[in-house]
Amino acid sequence: MKKGILEEYFRRNGKLMGWGLLLAVGFWVVVLIILPQISMLDFSFRNHLPPPEIGGPKDTYTLANYQYLIFGAQGNEEGYNKVDLLVFVRTLVAAAFVTILDLLLCYPIAYYLGQSKGGGYVRILVLLLIIPYWINEILRAFAFRIIFGDSGVINEFMLLFGLIDSPVDFIRANIALYAGLGYAYILLMIFPIYNVIESLDRNQIEAARDMGASWTMIHRRVVIPYAKPGISSGCTMVFMLSAGALAAPQILGGPSSLWFTQLIYQWFNQGGNWTQGSAYAVVLLVTCIIIVLSVMRLFKVNMGDIGK
Repeated sequence: MKKGILEEYFRRNGKLMGWGLLLAVGFWVVVLIILPQISMLDFSFRNHLPPPEIGGPKDTYTLANYQYLIFGAQGNEEGYNKVDLLVFVRTLVAAAFVTILDLLLCYPIAYYLGQSKGGGYVRILVLLLIIPYWINEILRAFAFRIIFGDSGVINEFMLLFGLIDSPVDFIRANIALYAGLGYAYILLMIFPIYNVIESLDRNQIEAARDMGASWTMIHRRVVIPYAKPGISSGCTMVFMLSAGALAAPQILGGPSSLWFTQLIYQWFNQGGNWTQGSAYAVVLLVTCIIIVLSVMRLFKVNMGDIGK
């Protein structure tokens, strides 16, 4: 079976292009993804030692880095590392909120684009969605800070029309952060759903309407089950990227909106403790993967469906 697949692959792409693609993908997956993750996993089980002692008798495997995340430093009277654990849970909940927000915003847009008959009009709309992403993510985050600032566009507009008496602190309320994260990954939600809905036969929707089904029932019984792979793919990417975001929380986050990735950044760059930072990063990665796989299992979606 596998031999037949490889023969068909080389027949369609040619041996030179076929081997080139395999080597490029293999290099990408092994050298740029798997090996760094294995190295980080190894780091997470090591003691934090000065450079001269690395590789020496003290350089042994330990669970101390993971124990610190749960219990904190030795002698901690509270018993648990409540600060870091609270940041960890809050990051996952916020990432789930951003994912749900993007899904609610993007599903109607993707459905309209996928089922619209106007080819040129749709292409213009898609282009208008893509053009803002020609700007760097950090610049877009600063733009959102300007928009949601005390003297930003939104506050000035509401003050002008007497909707508020004093500026609203959108930064401290995390509204700017959630809006910035939702906007940062909105295309990753729209296009997977759009690609699936575009292939949906319109006759199925017309048949459901002829039988008296409401729009709510049509989407619940016809469109959403068909678009489930695209929805799962979009939600997976948005959740993983939101949970692992760093630039937006740094720029748009308020004093009480510390993100777990900021803790990882602090361990790596400010504290110089790569072993502790690796443990935190591994915990975040594994937890996100478990959550994604659990949700996929709950909604009966497998990797093959997403790969389509």
